[in-house]
Amino acid sequence: MKRLKFPHWSTLAVILIAAVLFLAAFYTHRERGAVPTAGEITNWGLSFQKEGEPPVANTTGEYLSQFDSVYCMPSEGKTIYITFDAGFENGNTEAILEALKKHGVKATFFLVGNYLETEPELVQRMVSEGHTVGNHTYSHPDMSAIGDKESFRQELQRNEEAYKKITGEDMPKLYRPPQGKFCESNLKMAKELGYRTVFWSLAYVDWYENDQPTHQQAFDKLIPRVHPGAVVLLHSTSRTNGEILDELLTKWEELGYRFGDLWKDLQ
Repeated sequence: MKRLKFPHWSTLAVILIAAVLFLAAFYTHRERGAVPTAGEITNWGLSFQKEGEPPVANTTGEYLSQFDSVYCMPSEGKTIYITFDAGFENGNTEAILEALKKHGVKATFFLVGNYLETEPELVQRMVSEGHTVGNHTYSHPDMSAIGDKESFRQELQRNEEAYKKITGEDMPKLYRPPQGKFCESNLKMAKELGYRTVFWSLAYVDWYENDQPTHQQAFDKLIPRVHPGAVVLLHSTSRTNGEILDELLTKWEELGYRFGDLWKDLQ
């Protein structure tokens, strides 16, 4: 009869340790849910479960709050916050600013370096009309791929310098990651630089210049999904947004919503 060969005790010890580490990691991940860890690239995502209620994000507000980050504002009443991302100007911003002025809305415009350098008069108008200009990075890279703090800082600092050149003031410390890509180390670096990272809880596909949604398609997404504390992301490059904003704000007002000032309410 052939004798069975058992693994050496040291091999068994290695296998046992590996199993313990695997189980520890598994249960830690299960407890934390879909929470990103340092170095883990995460694309911001939302799942709308019920009309009129905040969506479920791929991480929690409690987790984000550790890093002075938000995606939906706490709200006892029906307050929403309007934000725009802008990488360039294509003629829609003036109509957007007029609609905001008509309704007394103070929006936040997250701008990239190109916009700050090529549209100083529009930037100055945003500020003079009471809107906030936030930092959307200088060159709109995938910030989750940036691992060193100095490179991360430079993407934000170049915008700060351009903003101060235009306005003579310090840029508000609000930061929105391009494309919503982030990781825990990014959130930490932004906080260390004094920034609040701002995601969003309501948006729709409005950024394709040559494939713009119809007015009705926009309303079908933005009206039923609005919720108290919503941080709304729109793109100022969207022709549809320029055309519907006045009516959209009116529809939200008819639902009992008012518009908050994000920068003011985050301080």
